[in-house]
Amino acid sequence: MDRRDFIKTTAILTGGASLGSILSCADNKMSFKISLAEWSLNRTLFSGKLDHLDFCRVAKKDLGINAVEYVNQFFFDKAEDRSYLKEMKDRAKDLGVINLLIMCDGEGDLGSPDQNQRKKAVENHYKWAEAAKFLGCHSIRVNAKSEGSYDEQISLAADGLRNLTEYGASIGINTIVENHGGLSSNGKWLASVIEKVDHPQCGTLPDFGNFKLEGDNWYDRYLGVKELMPYAKAVSAKSNDFNSDGEETNTDYYKMMNIVLSEGYSGYVGIEYEGRSLDEMSGIRATKKLLEKVRRSL
Repeated sequence: MDRRDFIKTTAILTGGASLGSILSCADNKMSFKISLAEWSLNRTLFSGKLDHLDFCRVAKKDLGINAVEYVNQFFFDKAEDRSYLKEMKDRAKDLGVINLLIMCDGEGDLGSPDQNQRKKAVENHYKWAEAAKFLGCHSIRVNAKSEGSYDEQISLAADGLRNLTEYGASIGINTIVENHGGLSSNGKWLASVIEKVDHPQCGTLPDFGNFKLEGDNWYDRYLGVKELMPYAKAVSAKSNDFNSDGEETNTDYYKMMNIVLSEGYSGYVGIEYEGRSLDEMSGIRATKKLLEKVRRSL
C-alpha cells in the first residue's frame, strides 16, 4: 500500500478523520526518538563533579531526555552489585527514564586470535548482559576488536560475538557492535561480521563519527552507516563542533538521518557529544536541538 492508498483507506476506517491527523500518524511511524549516551558527560563524570547515579536525573531534569545509554566505565566494579543496580533501576523508574543499553569496554577482545583469551573476553561480558537484563535494557554494546588479516578477523570476531550473542539471547538481551576503531570502523567489514554471526539478536550500533581507520585514513561515514543500518538496534549521533547555524560541522545530520530512516529505523538515536568547543551540557543541548530540527524537517 502506497502513502496515497494508506491515507484514503485510513480515512474510511476512522470515519473521516482529518487529513492532518492521518498524516501526523503516518509521519510518526517514520520518525525517531532521542536518547542520551552517558559518554557525553565523560569529563564531568571522570572529574567526580557528577556521580554516575545522578546521570538519569541530569538527563531528565536538566536536559529533558527520558531515555539513557549507560557506559560501564562509570560503574565498572558494580556489574554484579545488585543493591547498586537496584538503586540505578529505582532512580530511573522514579524519574520516568527508560534504560536502553550498556556500552561495554575493557573486558577483553572478543576477536582475539588466542582461543582462551577470546573465551575469557566472552565470559567477561556475561555479567554486563545480566546487569542489562536487570536494569530493563534491550542490549549491551560491545567491540569487535581482533588481529590478523581482513578475513581472519571476520572469522575471529564472528566466533566471539556468536558465543556472546547466544548467551545474551538466552536471557533476552541483544549483543550489538559499534564501529569503534580498527577494522570495525570499516562498514563493509563489520557488516560481514554480523552476517557471519547470523543471529537475530546480534546487530549493530552505527556511530556517525567513529569511522577513523588509521592515521588520517577515514572510511566514508555515510557509506558506513548505510552498510550498518540493516542490522541496527541503536544509533549514535556523534557530535563535535557546530557552526553559527547550529549545524554539526563534521556530519550532515540531514543526509545521515535520511540514511537512518530509509532503512525503516524508528528507534532511539543517542546523543554522544565529544566536542571541546562547548562545555558538555551545552554540546548535548546543541545536538538535541539539531536532532529535533532534523526530525521536524524530515
